[in-house]
Amino acid sequence: MRKVCHQVHIAALLLCALSAGQVLAQAQATAPAAAPAAATPAVTPAAPPAKPAAAPAAAATPAKPGSGFLPPAAANANVIDSIAVVVNDEVITKNEVAARLRGVEARMKAQNAPVPEAADLQRQVVERMIVERAQMQLAKEMGVKVDDAMLDRAISRIAEQQKMSLQEMRNAMEKEGTTFVSFREEIRNEIMMQRLREHEVDNKIQISDAEVDTYLAAEQAAAAEKVEMNISQILVRIPENASPEQIAARKARADEVARQLRTGADFAKMAATYSDSTDALKGGEIGWREPDRLPPMFAEALGKLKPGQSTPVLKSTTGFHILKMVDKRSLAEVQEKDKAATQQTHARHILLKVSPTLTANDAKRKLTELKERLDNNAAKFEELARLFSNDGSASKGGDLGWLYPGDTVPEFETAMNALKPGEVSGVVETPFGYHLIEVLERKSDDASKERQRNAARQVIRDRKLEEATEDWARQVRDRAYVEFRGDDK
Repeated sequence: MRKVCHQVHIAALLLCALSAGQVLAQAQATAPAAAPAAATPAVTPAAPPAKPAAAPAAAATPAKPGSGFLPPAAANANVIDSIAVVVNDEVITKNEVAARLRGVEARMKAQNAPVPEAADLQRQVVERMIVERAQMQLAKEMGVKVDDAMLDRAISRIAEQQKMSLQEMRNAMEKEGTTFVSFREEIRNEIMMQRLREHEVDNKIQISDAEVDTYLAAEQAAAAEKVEMNISQILVRIPENASPEQIAARKARADEVARQLRTGADFAKMAATYSDSTDALKGGEIGWREPDRLPPMFAEALGKLKPGQSTPVLKSTTGFHILKMVDKRSLAEVQEKDKAATQQTHARHILLKVSPTLTANDAKRKLTELKERLDNNAAKFEELARLFSNDGSASKGGDLGWLYPGDTVPEFETAMNALKPGEVSGVVETPFGYHLIEVLERKSDDASKERQRNAARQVIRDRKLEEATEDWARQVRDRAYVEFRGDDK
């Protein structure tokens, strides 16, 4: 009666809720935080590395000044493609940037997200492509690979999650102008980058028992007052080894964003325009967080806000932050719902399976007779289960043990949940056959100490992982040799 769910955690499956066209756009747009353009010179190595040998030219004729990444048809007459950015010993071409811009803009419009000005969106997209390219180079250097068999399985799961066949998903993408070959490579790159992050960040996070003890003590002390906050952020990032002048320029930029917010600017649009965080193109949306899952400085500043208000500029090791309190809710309400959801039921049943020798009508008629005997106290449930039940629980008098929500099929669970302890159901039909169900007792699952500690460890890990990932992405970007070509400096 129990169901076992096997989940495969692959980064590409995060794209599965989108339409076929949006899947590619999301894969294209998802990359770690981009460095701010305002403080990024034409050449931005972390330390002065030797300039790579001449980068391969993508075209003989450069774009005309002012043409940007989306030149008019006339400008394309003599230009096949040209170099936009050099990243270490590889190039990003203007055609690649133009294609990414089109995909990101289409996704934002489809989601009714505010679209920044063209120049700001272009800057954000180019920076994400630089970070993505630098990470891919690092992944290849470290020997991270995704073979075709693994890639095929991941793509098949994406199609399944979208309730489409592989061919249907392929047709839908090609209809929207996305080639299946490019989609495969985007998913391959996404899986490679996820594996790289796991190796470079996830696996290096350490959580001590003392940290868990401290968290649990604080959790208990503040339980009555805790809330969850739905928050968004704008991050103006500080480059690694930044000079005082660079830090001052970054601070001035953050102050200007804060000033515009105070005068009524839309937070989501400002995030999409100015934020250097990975969530910038989602309007800076972080989602629901408990205060304990945030850096203490952020939690303290947010605790003073009402929904709709924003913090002043906050400085961390990563950069300058502006946080918005989108909404707030009592954690006690959430925990009460969770407690109800983890209620356990001790139940037993009698199951009659339909077979060549037992029709559905015969099974229902037999169970109706058994129910009458139970109602009249003419027999005991466990005795009838041993005599008539058709499953492995028969030898135990039909006892199924303690059941969590989701352990049984919906039809069985719905009927079981409607019963009081000591009550026997009528005939219940499920995919397994026909049942009589008796509820023996119920209890709320007060998590064991080990489960509490595991939950605390996960909260601490999530908090550390968010900060470590941002810091690692910044280091990868700052170590890369980056040269902006031509009029796109």
